[in-house]
Amino acid sequence: MAEPEPLRNQRNYRITDADKLGVGSLKQKCRHNLAAIELLQQLEAEHRPPTEAEQRVLVRFVGWGGLPQVFDAWNEAWKEERERLEQLLTPDELDSARATTLNAHYTASVVIRAMYALLQHLGFAQGRVLEPALGLGHFIGLMPEIMHARSLVTGIEIDAITARLAQM
Repeated sequence: MAEPEPLRNQRNYRITDADKLGVGSLKQKCRHNLAAIELLQQLEAEHRPPTEAEQRVLVRFVGWGGLPQVFDAWNEAWKEERERLEQLLTPDELDSARATTLNAHYTASVVIRAMYALLQHLGFAQGRVLEPALGLGHFIGLMPEIMHARSLVTGIEIDAITARLAQM
């Protein structure tokens, strides 16, 4: 009898309702993004993976699609956040982040769960999964446990900072 395939994706962070993805005001979401970037830089400087508590900070990164005002030099209400972001990122990283305001939009957990329920209803239980607009990996982090453990998951992200956050 053939041995069962080994479980996959065991290092991936599993998102729960306690993570409260996407909750809060625009300013809170921006602060979560900034905290995630600061932590990413710290982890990279220390050459270590994040702890579970640190993963909970990283997973709250929702991208810049809903926060274009942070890049508007004329928007005084966002001056503090803009200056912090400019301190954290290199000019190239800042340009890349600014470019994502057109297409990096957070998908609510309830929508992701509904999509997986439909996939299961249609008979998909496991297999090859491609996430071509990975972002931070919320679709992977919310994948049903059995599907997650048995599927070969590939994620692609164009923004370097977001990709590095997703790797953590």
